[in-house]
Amino acid sequence: MKKVKLAILAILTISTFAIAGKNTSVVLDPVIEVPDLAKKHQSGLYLGIGISAVITYEDESSFFDPKVGQDRTGDVTLLAGYDFNPYVSVEGRYMTSFTHDERFERDLWGIYVKPQYPILDELKVYGLLGYGAYELNGKNNAIDIDENGFQWGAGVSYEVVDNISIFADYLKISNDVETNGFFTFPANISSEAVTVGMIYTF
Repeated sequence: MKKVKLAILAILTISTFAIAGKNTSVVLDPVIEVPDLAKKHQSGLYLGIGISAVITYEDESSFFDPKVGQDRTGDVTLLAGYDFNPYVSVEGRYMTSFTHDERFERDLWGIYVKPQYPILDELKVYGLLGYGAYELNGKNNAIDIDENGFQWGAGVSYEVVDNISIFADYLKISNDVETNGFFTFPANISSEAVTVGMIYTF
């Protein structure tokens, strides 16, 4: 019996040294990235509103040159668009005057392809390339302009908080359009707008 006990003790001792002599490795649990649930999902659809300074002028005047031969209006701008990806959007706009000089009132609509480039996560620059139309009506129906054609522009936007951005842009509405009359008769006129506003992305 004593020999059996000694044999068992010997086997246990040898096993202990054998295990102690083996190389051991640490098993690491895989790192699992947890998505940021706080970040809101954006569908790509957005709506916006802005205030525009719009000028229509004869070919001898310009936006920053207050001469006879031009008319300025303050417009409300409504816009809606869809971001297909971070670099391309499509956008529609409607503008209507709420303050104006003595002579004219204006309405404008346009639809644009909007190429854009994110400089930072919150900051991006963009262009506007598309087709639009505008109506310019004068007092006592003396002026009645209804034109359409290519429009272009450029701007910058900045996301101040999640889903809300502010923007500023320039839009060339028309260039050297022949009319029966404006301040002089006949006249070639151009129209431009500078807009600042806010956008909400769903």
